[in-house]
Amino acid sequence: MPEMRNYVTAVRLATVVLFTLLAAMSAAPARAQVSGRVQVSDAGGRSALDLSDAVIYLDGRGPRGAAPARPEMALDARQFRPRVLVVPMGTTVNFPNLDPFNHNVFSVGEANAFDLGLYGRGESKNRRLNRPGVVRVFCNIHPRMSAFIHVRDNAWYTQPGADGSFGIAGVPPGVSTVHVWHERASEATQEITVPAGGLSGLLFTLDA
Repeated sequence: MPEMRNYVTAVRLATVVLFTLLAAMSAAPARAQVSGRVQVSDAGGRSALDLSDAVIYLDGRGPRGAAPARPEMALDARQFRPRVLVVPMGTTVNFPNLDPFNHNVFSVGEANAFDLGLYGRGESKNRRLNRPGVVRVFCNIHPRMSAFIHVRDNAWYTQPGADGSFGIAGVPPGVSTVHVWHERASEATQEITVPAGGLSGLLFTLDA
């Protein structure tokens, strides 16, 4: 009967599709989560309050991270907001001027040097950051203004919460090196082995 033949054909096709999906899922590399906490202590042993300005990232070749919905660093009240920004390599960062006076945003160094020139309130300029590393950002008119943009070449990075807790998802199992950066302290590094089930309970204490 034609109806029966059509039914059998449909079942066979569905079975082939199912086994293809299962094979693809089993072939895909496992991903895990790395989590822990960061502490930054000053000379008196007191914990710093600006823990969310830290940056945690892992070494290694991997997929590019997703850019923030609004990758920008605003100029507001003679400050860069946010003071620390993390973006994947190739992101175009906007620098809108919210102040009632001019600014001139620039950066020096080999990786991502630029000079946006003078521009006033309500204007915005941008820069595409194509190389990984830490970009120091300044204003040529207001010398006390400074900020940091971390440009990463994989997706394994994050900034902690206000309490210093962090989690990095999608990490492949194996040996890697964790870097913990904070502008007030020397960068800390630690080699870790990430099991398939993930790694938790890491603790990094940085001395400011």
